[in-house]
Amino acid sequence: MRILLTGKNGQLGSELQPLLTTLGEVFAVGRDTLDLAKPDAISSLMAEIKPHIVVNAAAYTAVDKAETETDLATAINGIAPGILAAESQRINAKLIHVSTDYVFDGTQSHPYVETDPTNPLGQYGASKLAGEQAILATDANYAIIRTAWVYGAGGTGNFVKTMLRLGREREELRVVMDQVGTPTWTGDLATAIVQLIPQLNSETSGIYHYTNSGVTSWYDFAIAIFEEAKLLGVPLKIQQVIPITTAEYPTPARRPAYSVLNGKKLATLLGNHPPQWRSGLRTMLKTLINQG
Repeated sequence: MRILLTGKNGQLGSELQPLLTTLGEVFAVGRDTLDLAKPDAISSLMAEIKPHIVVNAAAYTAVDKAETETDLATAINGIAPGILAAESQRINAKLIHVSTDYVFDGTQSHPYVETDPTNPLGQYGASKLAGEQAILATDANYAIIRTAWVYGAGGTGNFVKTMLRLGREREELRVVMDQVGTPTWTGDLATAIVQLIPQLNSETSGIYHYTNSGVTSWYDFAIAIFEEAKLLGVPLKIQQVIPITTAEYPTPARRPAYSVLNGKKLATLLGNHPPQWRSGLRTMLKTLINQG
């Protein structure tokens, strides 16, 4: 089985690559090999590799920059997934595509299910929704996996790495407490994707939600990061984390205030429930520390 993995250097792609080797031969590509903003490059690579499985772990993820780099965000997040789906359909390959909680506006007070109405607040969410719609417009065998608050040891930056860096530099931090969601470790997400692949067919094709279990705020997530890091012996300067409101920390892009995703559909298909978010955090921090 030939598997094409995009975004190999990202935080999710770097977790996926070794796990996917258990299913077949992996052709992992990064931005240097495949520019998702170039449709012809996608078609050429698909024709060359002729994969049985395509896992699209690549994305434009700069949420605030997307407000001004709309064309680039749309090309990578909105147009490329549709081309991957059309090419997958043409060669009878399966497509796994990773999407986001940002397709929702966050006005609900209970976890979002896959069929809830979408209403992105910013250009990043709009570009990701366009990608979903482009896939849905084909007849490919696909799984769109919406996830949220993703972090991992690989890739460049994420909330956990930022908090650790700031926690080493500062005694006091201000963190938003009125945005609620579920931190999701890339190791658990990658495992779920690999478990899903053998089960993906015309009957199971569709949209799924996956995050770790539990609910928290960015403020409480930050507290947990520092608590777990201290237990592992990470030297920190931080003394106080101050909860603030979203209004006190304005950003170019609006974020959903509530983006908890209901993962029951995928959990039922896989026959297991996602680990609690704090256990994922603990594992990721150990990995990060071991990497030096």
